[in-house]
Amino acid sequence: MIYIYTDGACMRNPGPGGWAALVLSGAEYQVCSGSAADTTNNRMEQTAVIQGLQATPRSSHVTVFTDSQYVIGTMTKGWKRRVNSDLWDALEALCNLRTVTWEWVRGHTGEPGNEFVDAQAKWEAGVRPTGPHISEYFSGIEEGMSNKKEREPENPYRGLAHIDPQGRANMVDVGVKPETEREAVATGKVLVNPNVIDLIRDGTLEKGDVLATARLAGIMGAKQASSLIPLCHPIPLNHVGVEFRLDADEGVIEICATAKAIARTGVEMEALAAVLTAALTIYDMIKSKDRASRIDGVRLLSKRGGQSGDVVFE
Repeated sequence: MIYIYTDGACMRNPGPGGWAALVLSGAEYQVCSGSAADTTNNRMEQTAVIQGLQATPRSSHVTVFTDSQYVIGTMTKGWKRRVNSDLWDALEALCNLRTVTWEWVRGHTGEPGNEFVDAQAKWEAGVRPTGPHISEYFSGIEEGMSNKKEREPENPYRGLAHIDPQGRANMVDVGVKPETEREAVATGKVLVNPNVIDLIRDGTLEKGDVLATARLAGIMGAKQASSLIPLCHPIPLNHVGVEFRLDADEGVIEICATAKAIARTGVEMEALAAVLTAALTIYDMIKSKDRASRIDGVRLLSKRGGQSGDVVFE
């Protein structure tokens, strides 16, 4: 868990302003601060949180402490964002890439972290003649963090992007991600009686051309992935390919599907949906000849694009 204390200040409102953020991660800390010549107290409060979050890695779990009712009310209570939309958009984008918990602290009550960023922001704004020294506050901050860790409940859903800390299903917001070339390859197989493979090759099954039908079904399945899987994003696919390999000796129909797109999220689900839909179609078309056939080994072989780059699975 990373803890961030933030505060903003103005000499006049509007007027010269300053902001400060103290980022605490384990035994390490980072102080971020800055100023603006003509601004408002609320913009400085927002800027402090933005700069603090920018100092944390993506996908991290962060608790933000602020004495700003403006920030807390807007981010947790749905207050209307009538002004400063540029900063709200920037803050929302950062929060979408992290798990953020918000805590309001009452200002000027001796909370060491809050007192430090308050003094730092006022110095940046020109309200204080000298900046604060972190050493004057840090032992108190460490003690406060220790107490918070003791009472902090363990989040059983940590690391599951589609589940929030309360255990509710959540569609991940990918709007802030850049569009990149995406590709995924998946595989699976249908285990059948070897005689069925001869019937498929000869084209003598009552329902017709099994592989041609299964190929079309796989393509359609990839295109419908977001309709079948609740939290899957609809993606404009550039290409879906479905190929088959028949092994009469082993009684195996191997399926390989490739999905490609230029998108903000990956196409793994589309490739897997193509394999499964093709496999189900094969099963449906041969079941009158082999009721013991089964689908097996459906898995992702590789993916390309996005933050994780190229990944090949064993």
